[in-house]
Amino acid sequence: MPPGLDYPSLLRLDGRGVVVLGAGQGIGLAVCHALAQAGAGVLCVDRDARLAEEAAREIGGGIPHAGDVTNRDEMAGVVAAAERAFGDRFRGLVDIVGVADIRPLEAFHDAAYDGQLDIVLRHALLAMQLAGSALKRVGGGAMTFVGSISGCRSVPGQAVYGAAKAALHHLVRCAAHELGPSGVRVNAVAPSFVRTPRLEARLSQEFWSHLEPTIPLRRAGLPADVAAAILFLQSELARYVTGNVLMLDGGTSAVAALLPPGP
Repeated sequence: MPPGLDYPSLLRLDGRGVVVLGAGQGIGLAVCHALAQAGAGVLCVDRDARLAEEAAREIGGGIPHAGDVTNRDEMAGVVAAAERAFGDRFRGLVDIVGVADIRPLEAFHDAAYDGQLDIVLRHALLAMQLAGSALKRVGGGAMTFVGSISGCRSVPGQAVYGAAKAALHHLVRCAAHELGPSGVRVNAVAPSFVRTPRLEARLSQEFWSHLEPTIPLRRAGLPADVAAAILFLQSELARYVTGNVLMLDGGTSAVAALLPPGP
């Protein structure tokens, strides 16, 4: 980069429109705040219309949109809404959608398997196809997907969820390869356990107390930690970053699962 480059300005997203899938709460809502504070216009998409509207109102000036993004027609409706709202300023998409169905591998029946692939993988493919084409038409942009540490390592009860996230990570690399010549960057983040409202309600305090001492940074992630990394990947600070899966785990994946040495 040339000397004297204004690095802070590269973090700004002024004049850009970004779609956030799964905007209603947790990581998605934190991402909406991060993007809006950096100057982006944000299309807040959630299956729950009330949550989409609350997110748009909370960030100030967001645009709500309700839709089931596992459905091709409804995903196409999301992209059309972004093009209507932003025109040629539509330059980004962030996909947070995905819920883990936690159960032993042998307990997965066909409907549960299909459900995990729909909510984790199918909609992401639709986003890459439909939003990717739209971003190509305007000369480029950035797409960021939320993967998971479960797609990189074995996590108890998350075999199918992890397999779907691993496939998502690979789709990200393939999309980055195919869309790169058109100026579209595609990346993912892979968080470990994050203290989202959903996980806080689902997991006991005993679980968190057991987990956090195993993390090198000695705490679980926060939605804001994920949002900060996504803001970087959406910005021009990451203009030469594509096809990457960034681990957001406080150092967990760098540590072997071994007992500490004895006295």
